[in-house]
Amino acid sequence: METKKVLIIEDEKPISDIVRFNLTKEGFETETAYDGGEGLELALKTDPDLVLLDVMLPTMDGFEICKKIREKSNVPIIILTAKEEEVDKVLGLELGADDYITKPFGLRELIARVKANIRRTGMSDIVGADPANVKDFGSITIDTNRYEARKNGVPLDLTLREFELLKYLAEREGKVYSREQLLEDVWGYEYYGDIRTVDVTVRRLREKLEDDSSDPKYVLTKRGVGYYFHRS
Repeated sequence: METKKVLIIEDEKPISDIVRFNLTKEGFETETAYDGGEGLELALKTDPDLVLLDVMLPTMDGFEICKKIREKSNVPIIILTAKEEEVDKVLGLELGADDYITKPFGLRELIARVKANIRRTGMSDIVGADPANVKDFGSITIDTNRYEARKNGVPLDLTLREFELLKYLAEREGKVYSREQLLEDVWGYEYYGDIRTVDVTVRRLREKLEDDSSDPKYVLTKRGVGYYFHRS
């Protein structure tokens, strides 16, 4: 099995060292950067399988790095933040991060999230079109082998998490799922964050999927219950 590489962008060396030590014990290859500029350069040049990204960094903050990585890559990004403010967590997700962990965090929790995100990425490495894996939902087509979604034949530039959410809802067309259920099933592990994560991911998905994200036709809300998919 190919060794997966995690890039750790964290300016607090004691934290970086202990995270690196524990990930190495789990069989991951690791690289580290201690400031934002170096971290962004490594993220774009070394093609990591996942990025652990601190928010407060010298030269460039984690939000700006996240935004710039997303312009070039859909690599999973987990934000590390010492801040408790909801706005910081939401901003990271809106800029394209897949997940966040608030410091101080438990290493078991961190490793579980790293493994879950990389496991999903590994599934998308399968290549080759198999018609059995291409599913039509009206104007939306989902290729579960290539992890690719199209609308009216045009590819949608979705992150892995956005694709997973669309695929999950579309394959269960018309069924309403609560935010808690989506966290459990789509995020794929015991999630320690809050349900706002789902709302932000839905909003990002709608911006790419819908003609008018303020008047969605595909990913709909059942007020007071949750979200569901409707083919259009």
